[in-house]
Amino acid sequence: MSAMDELIATLTLDPIEVNLFRGISPADARVRIFGGQVVAQALIAAYKTIDDRVCHSLQSYFIRPGDPTRPVLYQVEHSRDGKSFTTRRVIAIQKGEQIFNMACSFQLPEQGFGHQSAMPTAPAPIDIPEERERLRAEFADQLDAARHWLHELPIEMRAVDPISMRDPRPAPPEQRVWFRARGDIGEDIVLNQALLAYASDFSLLGTAMRPHGISWMSGVQTASLDHVIWFHRPTNFSRWHLYVQDSPSASGARGFNRGAIFREDGVLVASTAQEGLIRKHD
Repeated sequence: MSAMDELIATLTLDPIEVNLFRGISPADARVRIFGGQVVAQALIAAYKTIDDRVCHSLQSYFIRPGDPTRPVLYQVEHSRDGKSFTTRRVIAIQKGEQIFNMACSFQLPEQGFGHQSAMPTAPAPIDIPEERERLRAEFADQLDAARHWLHELPIEMRAVDPISMRDPRPAPPEQRVWFRARGDIGEDIVLNQALLAYASDFSLLGTAMRPHGISWMSGVQTASLDHVIWFHRPTNFSRWHLYVQDSPSASGARGFNRGAIFREDGVLVASTAQEGLIRKHD
């Protein structure tokens, strides 16, 4: 099974009872469930209680680390069903405790005023090495140490200005990353939003680490604390998107990060925000 097929299977939740769904994690070496997976599964669970509306925003909190060896129960609460907007609250449960919760809002599609910021310039993705290829070259002398980063991901990523994992140097608190689903997923808006939500958690927290010259291998404790997404326009995530990220602030062992996701043709399709734990080990 390809990484993309495995992810789609992971996002296919089992109905347990009315407003109650079960999700599983892929069989990989993670010690905790990837945050983007929980966000995507919770969004799918909410959509299973929605008929004709499209998610325009979600706001979520990571409460406890998820255990990837156990299923997650997603309980959906109907907060409001209005004429134009519908609101849901999703609670993710393991071992009888909340590990995550999310509020999301859905809107009946309608026309209105429109404008957007311009997409920053960036080299074409074809001119940038894939992240896995870049890391394979960096760890050519010790591939076993980098095994966690070298397995195929369902999301293809190409960083415009990456920092070294082994020898990071201080860099501006901003980055641009091309990314897309590794396979054709069609035009289904639910699946495309779920995959975009999943992928949006991959590089965002790392933006706040850049000015401090640290990487995931620098002996720091990191974790996503919350995650917010605004979906502006429909998109097909099988195509290239530019993820423009910046970190305006870090304090109190927390880094704040923002993101804007553009289609390759310059259309802004989503915005993100996240605060994450960045704790230096003594």
